[in-house]
Amino acid sequence: MTEATSMLLARLHAAGLTDVGAVEPASGGLAATAGLARRADGTPLFVKAFGEPPADDAFATEAEGLRVLREAGGAVTPEVVLAERDLLVLSVLRPRPDTEAFWEECAHAVAHLHTATAHHRFGWHRDNWLGRRRQVNTWTDDGFEFFARHRLLRWLEEPRVREALDAADRRALERLCDRLPELLPDRPACLTHGDLWAQNVMAAPDGRPALIDPAVSYTWAEVDLAHLWTTAPPPEARVFFERYAAVLTRAGGNGCPSSSCVSTWP
Repeated sequence: MTEATSMLLARLHAAGLTDVGAVEPASGGLAATAGLARRADGTPLFVKAFGEPPADDAFATEAEGLRVLREAGGAVTPEVVLAERDLLVLSVLRPRPDTEAFWEECAHAVAHLHTATAHHRFGWHRDNWLGRRRQVNTWTDDGFEFFARHRLLRWLEEPRVREALDAADRRALERLCDRLPELLPDRPACLTHGDLWAQNVMAAPDGRPALIDPAVSYTWAEVDLAHLWTTAPPPEARVFFERYAAVLTRAGGNGCPSSSCVSTWP
């Protein structure tokens, strides 16, 4: 085993899962070390850990996000076997098939998530994590204020952002935030995955689309749509946006983005 998989095995044993004999590396993770394991009875497990967790609650908030996506939004997510400070253990999913039929089914699932979870405020009851970066979720009544303060301006003090943006860039972003009510329609909040790019869409054992690695909050549905749109989804995913728009048209919107926002593929 590699040093990384040896670390995962040691943490599994420390957590009481001593019947796991080995861990194989798993690809796809950007912030944490991930692996695949199998218990003595044959049950497969997906395990991941940070070398040093960014906070004591990083995996607890991820596990909570998986649960609420499933229970409140009807999304398919992996089952949480164990969530501790140093280790997250989940049921195993399958790689997604990049077919139009799969992405069409995914569109129905995400549209249901958004339309079934309208909320009167923006935020979440606690902060959570985008990889190793804290996502600020302070409850806010106004969507424009929430997005400006906690999804844009919040990053200005991060070291890498301070290096990348000069004073003129910062002023331009601040002016953009001031103009958000002029540029965007006033939309209600709904439960969002928060990190919905193609790598976080997998398949359940029965083939249904399944979501992983959430950073949930109540905010504009467009946050999920824009994330998927701008992170190089496969060509077959164009049907996602077409079908999502069609579902919203039939539903009469119901608090989600207008179908015109999502009806064209770049």
